[in-house]
Order: sequence, then C-alpha cells, then structure tokens
Amino acid sequence: MKKIYVLSACVMLLLLSSCKFTETIDIKDDRSGSMSFSFDGSQFMQMGGDSVGETEGKVLDSTIVFKDFLEAKKDSISKLPKEEQEQLKSLENFKMHMLMDPNTKKMVIDVNTDFKDVNELEDMFKVLNKANKLKETPEAQQTSPLAQMGPTESSEVHYTYKGNVFKRIVKVTDPELLEATKDSLADAEMILAASTYTLNYHFPKKIKSVSLENAMFSDDRKSFSAELSFKDYLTDPESLNVEVILED
Repeated sequence: MKKIYVLSACVMLLLLSSCKFTETIDIKDDRSGSMSFSFDGSQFMQMGGDSVGETEGKVLDSTIVFKDFLEAKKDSISKLPKEEQEQLKSLENFKMHMLMDPNTKKMVIDVNTDFKDVNELEDMFKVLNKANKLKETPEAQQTSPLAQMGPTESSEVHYTYKGNVFKRIVKVTDPELLEATKDSLADAEMILAASTYTLNYHFPKKIKSVSLENAMFSDDRKSFSAELSFKDYLTDPESLNVEVILED
C-alpha cells in the first residue's frame, strides 16, 4: 500500500498543471545511438512548486556525469550490498542535467546516454529511481518526485531492433498494483489527461509503418514523433507498445 500512496501523492502534486515528458531515441546504421529523456515541469513551478526539495528558494542548475560521480565515491559504494552496487554501476553511461529556477519558473530535467546496441536501453523512470539512491547529493534527492511517477513498480520496458523491426515492449508485471494505481488516480483523470508523453524516434532507414495511429513523419520518413497521454502511460502502460517496420 505504501507504493500506491507514494505514487498517487506524487502524481497529484506534480500534475496540478500539465507536464511534458519526452523520450528521444536516435539509432545509427550500426544500431548504436543515443537516448534522452526530458521532463518539463515549468507549469508546476508556476503553480508554486518552487519549494520542492531541499533547495527551497534557490536556483539549482547542475549536471551529473555518473561515471565521474561513481569513481569519486567508489570507496563508499564498495561497502554497499552487491545488488545496490550493480544498480549504481548501471548508471555509469548516463548524464543528467537539472534546472530548477524559482525566478524564471523553470523546472527541466534531462537524462541522456549513448548505447552500443538497442537492447541495452531501459526504462528511464527506472534510471531515475536508481539515481535517487545517490542520497549524498542534493541533485540526486531532487529526482524523488519524478522518479516515483512512472509505472516502474507495475511494469517493465524493453527495446529490441531485429532485422528491420524496432520494438518498444511494455509488459505489466504487477496487475494488482496497476489496478490499485488506476483506482487511486481516478479523480485526477482530467488533470492527468493534460500531461503528455512524447516519443521522438530517429532511424537510419526509411520507415514503412508505425503501430501508433497518431505518428507524424519527417520529410525524409526516417523519423517520427507521437504525442500520447501521460494518463495512459500510468493506467495502461502497454498502450505505449510500439512497433516500427523499416524499409530494406
């Protein structure tokens, strides 16, 4: 029940105004590439959310290069349980930029990474949850509300690229928790619907088809963008399953 309460409370807090989430993947010919995840909660700041976290009234503009951070803290990290060490090590290739400015009412978080193979990619909300365990920095602590917002406890996200087919695969792993989450968010349905989750995907070949009906293609048809309801992501994670078929 604690998981459900935390998720509901954080969503209600952050989505009193519309927030924008964007997931961007750029794949090269050799199937390596880059992935970024951004959260724009500026409207939340305008509603008085500038007091979030331990930097109340102060401007937070910080970049964390996790590889450097983990190297600097390797002695203390080595004392943690092995499972926690492995989770933190998986952050090694990520960078995170955070801007929270109560003066300009901006609240933006960007997380990005390079990858050698699409199969290496993971759910960015899970990445934020791992980053949240680095309690030694105020920057890491600031990720708490955002890290708790994705349906990371009830589902898993995987990415594959085989032949000419790319897939974003979401699987519900805890149906009971998902149903409880739906119930807890029922009263906020209209507010949640105003927040969006946008996919921006770029490929080395032209796209034949995308399983999302509202996909908008670039002029060269090697990219597409699709804006979805964040409410759907929370209450029906599998609605963000995506299949992209590329030309030979």
